[in-house]
Amino acid sequence: MLRLYPLCALAMLSACSPNASVPDGTSALAELKPVQFNEARFRNDIKTLSSDEFEGRAPTTHGEKLTLDYLTKAFTDMGLKGAYQGSFLQPVPMVSYTADEAQQVTLAGLPFKYRQDLVLSSRHDNGGVNIENAPLVFVGYGVNAPEYAWNDYQDLDMKGKIAVILVNDPGFARPDSGKFNGKAMTYYGRWSYKFEEASRQGALGALIIHDTQPASYPWSVVENSWTGAQQDLVLSKAEQNSRIQVEGWLALDTATQLFEKAGLSLPNLMARAADSPINLPLEQTASIAFKNKAEYANSYNVVATLTGSTQADEQILYIAHWDHIGKDETKEGDQIYNGAMDNASGTAGILEIARQLADNAKQGHGLARSVTFIATTGEEQGLLGSRYYAANPLYPIDKTVAVLNLDSTNIYGKTKDYTIVGKGKSELENYLIEAATQQNRISMGEKNPASGGFFRSDHFSFAKLGIPAVFAGGGNEAIDDATAAYKTQMQATMKGCYHNVCDEYHENWDLSGALQDLQVYYQATRALGNSQDWPGYYQGTEFNSLRPAKKQLVTDTK
Repeated sequence: MLRLYPLCALAMLSACSPNASVPDGTSALAELKPVQFNEARFRNDIKTLSSDEFEGRAPTTHGEKLTLDYLTKAFTDMGLKGAYQGSFLQPVPMVSYTADEAQQVTLAGLPFKYRQDLVLSSRHDNGGVNIENAPLVFVGYGVNAPEYAWNDYQDLDMKGKIAVILVNDPGFARPDSGKFNGKAMTYYGRWSYKFEEASRQGALGALIIHDTQPASYPWSVVENSWTGAQQDLVLSKAEQNSRIQVEGWLALDTATQLFEKAGLSLPNLMARAADSPINLPLEQTASIAFKNKAEYANSYNVVATLTGSTQADEQILYIAHWDHIGKDETKEGDQIYNGAMDNASGTAGILEIARQLADNAKQGHGLARSVTFIATTGEEQGLLGSRYYAANPLYPIDKTVAVLNLDSTNIYGKTKDYTIVGKGKSELENYLIEAATQQNRISMGEKNPASGGFFRSDHFSFAKLGIPAVFAGGGNEAIDDATAAYKTQMQATMKGCYHNVCDEYHENWDLSGALQDLQVYYQATRALGNSQDWPGYYQGTEFNSLRPAKKQLVTDTK
């Protein structure tokens, strides 16, 4: 889901220093020699998985069938073991909700157009939505966070009402105020949290106001990602009944018109919402009607295990989502969202690492711990495959040592630095830092922590359970002038391609940076896989209470 390649300018927490405290076990990295990954094979995996033949790899489609067959054959050829009752395919029960595009929507008496002004959907199997004159309530950032003494729903009864919510969290608007985590988005800033909290508050619906800078993506991403079939995990009846009836996004201009009709200034209310919790009835209503279709089918995670020797019950997990967003037959011209970078490249990455580790094992150099590779489904629809595995693990969670996630690899050439998204969270990062240091690279936090990258990809499903999980790769500083020139040119070529039909494979991609990053993950896995170390989360992070670090993070301030 998240592009990693342009990140990395300033470290969030400077654990990259040679004097930083690291857990036991990373010293083993010094004894490991680099391996030679097969660039042609890696390139071909990306090219094949993102070809038009695979139709954008949407779950429960013909594109999924082709993808599952391809991955199953690859893992079989490596000699890995299917982890689900002997099969590589773990069923993930899913439901696809498709909202009719002929939507009748009026907000404050103003008619608005689907796609152009707003995008609405419903995750209920009840035939459709028919809401008449539901009161609209502005609830600021839609946050209820006791640890920050912040509750935008204070003293509100949301039954029968629709929440209108700002994107991101108050820290983004007031980075120097000490609120939340400054520019670095917390989970309270994610759209998924906002819909979940509105449901907990008993709201009828929730509408998020899109704004490109705090969202970190343009309206086109909302339009491409939130229209058409929207997939979700099959929920229990009680869980289903507790969800809001309608959820969606408002374009900023649409929201501005709505607030003006209510006699209010949206910019002024945005400022107030950033300073303190706020809720305010707009004294206006919404009427929303559209048909909604629900279709049920299993999708699949592909799960393959390389069994360890002396500590085989302890698992290191690799994850990369195989899915993208399929094709849109309503579009003129190119209709296929090939998802070459996002995430054929990450899927190809775990295949190449798996092949290398499997070859090592065949030559008598296997790991003490087991390594399991999970190509997940439904990441683009809300981390569905990883959420399902985390709730229905094939190996015990308390025996899962760590999770390494590949979501979009570097197509811009080698870099002098190395990006760790959300840097400073766990001791697991030190294995990557040491491996990157051996490449003479400096490990940094992401350039734009406001995008909430740590919460936007599959590793987060495991972090919430206390398993140390990392999402890393790429960098900001090209290794030389020639690479910098190529990077500038390729970035121009790929501009606007995130979740768009132009995310296609290019023969002239420089994949040396991606292979550089695979080497970091591989070296870290070799060290951790032959260790008895159990990394934990640092004090002050969201997950410290679930699996605490043995040592506190020590930063060299010289």
